[in-house]
Amino acid sequence: MAAARCASCRTWGCSESDGTGDAAVSAATVPVVGRWRRARRRGAPSGVLIGGLVAAALSLVPIVFLVIEARGVSLDEAQRLLARPRVADLLVNTIGLILASTALCAAIGVAAAWCVERTDIPFRRAWMVALVLPIAIPEFVSSFGWVSFFPSMRGFWGALLVTVVAYFPFVFLPAAAVLRGTDPALEETARGLGLNAWSTFWRVTAPQLRLPVLGGGLIIALHLLAEYGAFAQLRFPTFATEIYAQYQLGFDGAGAAVLALVLVGLSLLLLLGEVVARGRAHYARVGGGARRARVPVKLGRRAPLLLAGLGGLTVLSLGVPLAALAYWVSQGSSSTLPSSSLLGATATTLELSLIAALVTVMLALPVALLGVRYRGPLSSIIERSTYVPRALPGVVIGLALVSFSIRSAHGLYQTTALLVVAYTILFLPLALIAIRGPLAQITPRMEDVARSLGAGPLRAFGRTTLPLLRTGLGAGAGLVFVSTVTELTGTLLLRPTGTETLATRFWTYASSLSYGGAAPYAAVMVAISALPAYVLIRRLDATGS
Repeated sequence: MAAARCASCRTWGCSESDGTGDAAVSAATVPVVGRWRRARRRGAPSGVLIGGLVAAALSLVPIVFLVIEARGVSLDEAQRLLARPRVADLLVNTIGLILASTALCAAIGVAAAWCVERTDIPFRRAWMVALVLPIAIPEFVSSFGWVSFFPSMRGFWGALLVTVVAYFPFVFLPAAAVLRGTDPALEETARGLGLNAWSTFWRVTAPQLRLPVLGGGLIIALHLLAEYGAFAQLRFPTFATEIYAQYQLGFDGAGAAVLALVLVGLSLLLLLGEVVARGRAHYARVGGGARRARVPVKLGRRAPLLLAGLGGLTVLSLGVPLAALAYWVSQGSSSTLPSSSLLGATATTLELSLIAALVTVMLALPVALLGVRYRGPLSSIIERSTYVPRALPGVVIGLALVSFSIRSAHGLYQTTALLVVAYTILFLPLALIAIRGPLAQITPRMEDVARSLGAGPLRAFGRTTLPLLRTGLGAGAGLVFVSTVTELTGTLLLRPTGTETLATRFWTYASSLSYGGAAPYAAVMVAISALPAYVLIRRLDATGS
């Protein structure tokens, strides 16, 4: 069946096309037509539904905690708290930074992904590592590096620069995965029908990038809602910094819960906006091994300009923080690098990160299946609920789990299992975004064929869809692993007695202004995080070969 231009959205290969559009673009891409969607409206398998409900239940625990805490504030007190001019300033700061940062991250992430995946740029693997690695640097380390080198870097513009260079990989990585997995026949045929390069990009390539860009932008926006350390260093007040002040300075848990509920409301608006922008289009093809090898775009005289752009982005995102680490080591009176505490913290961090990555990906897979394959009101509620905790500061999630374990599950208090649950709640959206984009490109028709040949649902999924989804699963696991390595606030609140990670040891030294002692722990965090970046690159190369 040939793909056609959709009469409604005017994009090539859109599943909403009725086949009456302009000339065919590619016989290799199969649109998901309305008749197939009606046939697939049967209920989700019980195992998928149960897994999604478990993920949603875990994600809603912090929200329940907030509601319980906020009940201690009367309506008049809540109105007086929210009507303060300070709250209006916080709202303007938070929303303005989110809009500016997500837009810039989306533009930079897509442009960098296109340069790495679609051109003949030299040292492609090295650029991939350099553009993914900023995820590994904790925000409080990056912001302190900038402030220590440029003391006047404060306020909105400083926060915008730090957040953009720190968070653009959340768009770059899934966009690169989709660009690597997309069959080139669609774009080549569009060019053959007379479309120029820009028209081909906007009408053929851009629709394929809709899910990863919107998903990555959503993750960035939700992360900015919850970020505290970087903005505290940059003296840029947001709702998250005010909530921390309420908890740590004023000891007003109920007032902080009211402000945190404002963050929940903002996150719900972001989730609704992402659903509307995503639309109902599907982009799927049959198989993964029949696509032709892509001919990279020859840069020619444009190569120095693109290399300078990527080099400048690398200096801003990696050079300044790493230079700050080197400065701390050289200026510190002592170093903890050869001590046994560094080895112990490294081993604990690796163990916790691997467990968290495995558990989180296992829970994200059924949620992604519900959101992509079995759309409906319940599936949408389950999928959306997993994003909401991403907008909450880590202290809120930590205190919620502490309260839950003390009141309802005392056996979990001060255990590694509860800490892993916190990591899962925090980073489930990262795994979900990485899995959802590639899953949307895999047509379920292959599973239908496998089941018609006698395979059960689980075996059909494992033999057809799962092998094609390995890139997304690997990207999700890598994102969770890297994020767990650098997680601080939740770990400080929930770690069992005597448990130390690289992030907590770094914070112990940094909070006492012993930057020479803190620097080795930060350096090891960055070194560890380079490993999953390399694995992701190898996986992407394997899928493209």
